[in-house]
Amino acid sequence: MFTSVVVVVLIPAGYSNGFRGQVASAGLLDLLDEGVPGVGTYEDFNTIDWVREKSKDRDRHREINRQKKQSDLALLLSLIDAFSGWLLMLLIGLLSGALAGGIDIAAHWLTDLKEGFCMKGFWFTHEHCCWKSNETTFQRRNKCPQWKSWAELMVGVPEGASAYVVNYLMYVSWALIFSYLAVILVRAFAPYACGSGIPEIKTILSGFIIRGYLGKWTLLIKTITLVLAVSSGLSLGKEGPLVHVACCCGNILCHLFTKYRKNEAKRREVLSAASAVGVSVAFGAPIGGVLFSLEEVSYYFPLKTLWRSFFAALVAAFTLRSINPFGNSRLVLFYVEFHTPWHFLELFPFVLLGIFGGLWGALFIRANIAWCRRRKTTRLGHYPVLEVVVVALATAVLAFPNEYTRMSSSELISELFNDCSLLDSSKLCDYISPGKGAGPGVYTALWQLVLALVFKMFITVVTFGMKVPSGLFIPSMAVGAIAGRLLGIGMEQLAYYHHEWPMFKGWCSLGAKCITPGLYAMLGAAACLGGVTRMTVSLVVIMFELTGGLEYIVPLMAATMTSKWVADALGREGIYEAHIRLNGYPFLEPKEEFEQKTLAMDVMRPRRNDPPLSVLTQDGMTVEEVEGMISDTSYSGFPVVVSHQSQRLVGFVLRRDLVISIDNARCCQDGIVGASRVLFTEHTPSHPYQGGPPPLSLRPILDLSPLAITDHTPMEITVDIFRKLGLRQCLVTQNGCVFKNMVNLHCQLLTQTDSGAQRWIHAFMLFMPNSDPIT
Repeated sequence: MFTSVVVVVLIPAGYSNGFRGQVASAGLLDLLDEGVPGVGTYEDFNTIDWVREKSKDRDRHREINRQKKQSDLALLLSLIDAFSGWLLMLLIGLLSGALAGGIDIAAHWLTDLKEGFCMKGFWFTHEHCCWKSNETTFQRRNKCPQWKSWAELMVGVPEGASAYVVNYLMYVSWALIFSYLAVILVRAFAPYACGSGIPEIKTILSGFIIRGYLGKWTLLIKTITLVLAVSSGLSLGKEGPLVHVACCCGNILCHLFTKYRKNEAKRREVLSAASAVGVSVAFGAPIGGVLFSLEEVSYYFPLKTLWRSFFAALVAAFTLRSINPFGNSRLVLFYVEFHTPWHFLELFPFVLLGIFGGLWGALFIRANIAWCRRRKTTRLGHYPVLEVVVVALATAVLAFPNEYTRMSSSELISELFNDCSLLDSSKLCDYISPGKGAGPGVYTALWQLVLALVFKMFITVVTFGMKVPSGLFIPSMAVGAIAGRLLGIGMEQLAYYHHEWPMFKGWCSLGAKCITPGLYAMLGAAACLGGVTRMTVSLVVIMFELTGGLEYIVPLMAATMTSKWVADALGREGIYEAHIRLNGYPFLEPKEEFEQKTLAMDVMRPRRNDPPLSVLTQDGMTVEEVEGMISDTSYSGFPVVVSHQSQRLVGFVLRRDLVISIDNARCCQDGIVGASRVLFTEHTPSHPYQGGPPPLSLRPILDLSPLAITDHTPMEITVDIFRKLGLRQCLVTQNGCVFKNMVNLHCQLLTQTDSGAQRWIHAFMLFMPNSDPIT
């Protein structure tokens, strides 16, 4: 009879050698209470053990409940402990809202600084500068004597060829200065402050540890450089980075509370709520932020985290509303008020926008990943500062001649969402009165928007992923809004000149306004953002919170769902999942389906020529022998057996905990030397050790209850176990027995996604011999 135990540790590609497993231990708290530094913690670029962390939290709760019955002070402390989570959410909401308001105000001011200067106060933006001017008219509300363009300040003329050249040069110069400062600050002080941050946040929330990614320096530099990057005019947004900023706030504030500082799983619950706060302050969409955290970034989202996320998002939105960074006394970024209801027959062009969004999303992901891979594998990646400056120069030079690319992406989207009124002076509202035939301004705007669409589609591909803070929400929405506005104007003119067609009869008569181009822009923005990120429910909620267009939920749902279907047909990964795979982060995607029909036994491939398995005995090895085994191997942990003769499994011990415990014992315990015996038994043997040195008891770091599955367990169930329990390793048995020959194997399990992308999951297997003698 043989007894076999296989330890399977899922490790992402590239992390097999340095991976340090962590296993739940029934007696772990005893060792931690003794103050052994490092035991129960994790090294950088390692994954936490969710089961272990939740077990620690349950033990802490049981201890609090036991003590609060014994004294009034303990009862008060238990109430403080229960309230601390809500207090932490309050602080995160306040800090994130304040930072977001400051970023919005500073970015708006620096963006206007590229065009001119306010004479009555340098701190005023263009809009604020002209608010109280008596010379300002509604049609020319951005023209006032107090605001001077750079041409007026330098050459004294507001218009003409010389004024155009001066304004052009100043626009490009400021763009280069802002982008250069942003990349230099990131490179010098906080390399983790670059990019969107959402792929790394998803990976961290799944249990991975990246030290410093949510630290104080990252928060400071990301806040400063985000303002500079957005103001430079690069095709990027601040919404994704604001999620990173909010998570930095959450991580830093966690250190004020012991239960979050010492428990990685509890801290990730806070970070999930902080992700919701980031979207809440980015878009003024607290409900959408909660749904975004639930749908897109969170790996573990219990019900109490939902409540606390809602509260934190509420506080953040209230804080942002109090600061009023947009100056319109509204929380929404793009407030719309459409006066024409949509018609059922318009669902066809709405679906066309969804198809465009899906095609654009899939195309963008492939092109951006190809460009980022080229950046990683060629010399281009060695010159991040030069890359940013060159892209900023190209963006500024090409953007300035076109007024729709010269303005910021947020202003562009607001312009495209706008429903024309009688007093609007925009080219997009230049219609022939009293009908809705397009005037010369509309036709001029059309070809400018076509050029802007091509420019935005290309430049966003090369911009996203550079070494500056760069979000993708606003650029994707800008592309979709341009396409939607173009389609909307086309449908409007079609209805005007061919109102007698059967498709327009009964609801669109001559001279009536029956098509709203701004609605098409809004749906196009949602479709493109959905095609890139594959968001659905949260995207629809964000869009109607963002615009206030509550009655247009059905068109939003149709466009968003269509874009997701089309994009999924061309590739199952969203942009964030694609960047996670590109960067090699360890992440088991919960949305992916495991399609291979294999069993646990099919993954195991024992090789008889491999060296025998390294095991520890519960009371038969010395400290020197254990240290020798640790130095000769690179395994993340070792099985503990009764003895070399009777190899019954006792438990599993981690390499990191062994190293830390032995080093601490040599330093702090008298008499512990290389000849001291290492004990994993519950009781110290009564017989003396022939006058030798005292033994070292390591029972507290031994995992006595590892999870086990059989060798016939389907691999899809095994993967689900790792996903849903957050395991680092599990034991696999074959008929309750083990093979006599001891084999350790480093094998690879390949899974395929529908898009053809490959994800490697490494399995490290340990076979242990039978507990009974073999004859």
